[in-house]
Amino acid sequence: MPSVHVPRRVLQVVWPLVGLAAVGLCVVPVFSAPRADEAKTDAAKPMDPTAEPTVNWLPKARPVADADAQTEKEMKPYTEEIPGTDAKFDMVPIPGGQFVMGSPKDEEGRNDDEGPRHKVAVEPFWMGKCEVTWDEYEQWSMGLDVARRKARKIEPDAYDNLADAVARPTMPYSDMTFGMGKEGFPAICMTQLSAKMYCKWLSAKTGRYYRLPTEAEWEYACRAGTTTAYSFGDDVDQLDDYAWYFDNSDDRYQKVGKKKPNPWGLYDMHGNVCEWVLDQYVPDLYGKSKVEIVKNPLAVPKTLDPRCVRGGSWDDDPEALRSAARRGSTKDWKMQDPQIPQSIWYLTDAVFLGFRVVRPLTVPDAEKAKLYEPEYDMVKEYKEAHAGKQ
Repeated sequence: MPSVHVPRRVLQVVWPLVGLAAVGLCVVPVFSAPRADEAKTDAAKPMDPTAEPTVNWLPKARPVADADAQTEKEMKPYTEEIPGTDAKFDMVPIPGGQFVMGSPKDEEGRNDDEGPRHKVAVEPFWMGKCEVTWDEYEQWSMGLDVARRKARKIEPDAYDNLADAVARPTMPYSDMTFGMGKEGFPAICMTQLSAKMYCKWLSAKTGRYYRLPTEAEWEYACRAGTTTAYSFGDDVDQLDDYAWYFDNSDDRYQKVGKKKPNPWGLYDMHGNVCEWVLDQYVPDLYGKSKVEIVKNPLAVPKTLDPRCVRGGSWDDDPEALRSAARRGSTKDWKMQDPQIPQSIWYLTDAVFLGFRVVRPLTVPDAEKAKLYEPEYDMVKEYKEAHAGKQ
């Protein structure tokens, strides 16, 4: 059975039921693509970047110090400044390699869905040093980048035009931080679709290909070469130095990057907020492959729930923060959503859930990229369901 998360801190959120007629999908109209030297598109052909795999229109990368690499040896840490905003974040190079995924049967707190242990190989990628913060996320979700341009009377460039045409959420009914803090704090309560769409928008803004990690990439990066229950060892008494969880979080998430990092320089991989990965949550997934080493595995989602999240949160006990711990999403995570049909963008009851981004060294082809992309049919159906309510 999928793991079910029942928050110990019950947040009684009453979402206003007025104004439901205003519910709709904020999609900027289709536009003409940037010039050929700025994007991989036919400049004469209108297109909708939400409906196309990102790699089909990915622009030439904007210059950023140390962000370019052709080989794993050339990969360096770099800072991505989201163009046209004050938001920035750090990316950490993660070397490719093999590891044993899952947990041994004698690991304290182990669940059956963490076995059998198996060898996995992943290719090199960069990963966000920290979880995506509200400072970054709201540039897309609230359209703050557009509002800033308008306030300063700055004309959009080709990258802006491309990014502006990526679908954005409807406005939320309530403060989605639930009073826990915004500047420097992790963004929460987004669906996996929202997290994927943010990555698509970020790719358009920067010209670098960003996406969510796979479950295997996430555990590989979390372990950082270790084989213990946590990236710092098996001693749970050390957890306070590395993670925010139920015993020390004061019933809320905390600013990112305030605890010790793991051996590869990643912060909050244990705790603070759980993190979306790309995979469907399949409890017995690890026993299905018969090959000796599984290369770049991905359980491609077939149903909306359960989908996989990793890392544990501020609202969890220590065992849920272990490197191998897994969890599947449930319908209860949007139980208080008043929309009919329920929003594809928000999880009203997932105050423990966020995400971080990765950037693979090798950009996939369009066919492979489709496996990582937001489900366009879901966006289209949602828009049609709310037709006339916008």
